[in-house]
Amino acid sequence: MSIIKDIIVFVVLLGANLIQAITGFAGTLIAMPPTIKLIGVTEAKALLNVVAQISCLLIVITGWKHINWKEFFKMFVLMAVGMLIGIRIFEIAPMKNLLVAYGMMIVVIALCKLFLKKELELPGWVMLLVILAAGIIHGMFVSGGALLVIYAASVLKEKEEFRATMALIWVTIGCYITGQQIMLGSFDSHVIFLLIIGLIPVFAGTWIGTKLVKKINQSMFEKMTYILLLLSGILAIV
Repeated sequence: MSIIKDIIVFVVLLGANLIQAITGFAGTLIAMPPTIKLIGVTEAKALLNVVAQISCLLIVITGWKHINWKEFFKMFVLMAVGMLIGIRIFEIAPMKNLLVAYGMMIVVIALCKLFLKKELELPGWVMLLVILAAGIIHGMFVSGGALLVIYAASVLKEKEEFRATMALIWVTIGCYITGQQIMLGSFDSHVIFLLIIGLIPVFAGTWIGTKLVKKINQSMFEKMTYILLLLSGILAIV
């Protein structure tokens, strides 16, 4: 049974990283709920955080010249503060309640992205709070991308700029989480096994996604992404 679960995890990694390579976000957000169900929250967080760093590093290397450094530093600082809060909440709050709330958040965001005709125009101070909230979610579930994209989409207008800047955020803030997880002993033999073998679907998904991003209609693929987000959120709730 555990072998079947591991195979499903690899399939999830392939699909999630394909999407991550195209949009620059949503990979971990999509992968987290089913992976938690398959291997548990501690192992899922450890595995997907490192996987996201590797996947995003490939995007950063190929898109370095497109990074918006001003917006990167703004998002990095607020995300880092939010992460510290999120890590603390995760330590003291009941896991089941957090997972249901997390799933509901994903469902709401996915539905908004699918059916709202235009992006929400929020005041500047509200947008900064959105970044902070994204950091809190990332500290709890290493998948705060859905909230961060609300801000990023309003300031990073070019596709390549969006992908590269968002990818650098996940590479850098992921380093702190990885360090914390190592100190807590989250990387047991099973996680290390999944990580090593999982590099195959990670690289495959990233390579395919990088090729597709130049050929697939971005609007159509974003709709597919949000449908997957919706399914992911439902999985977290049930």
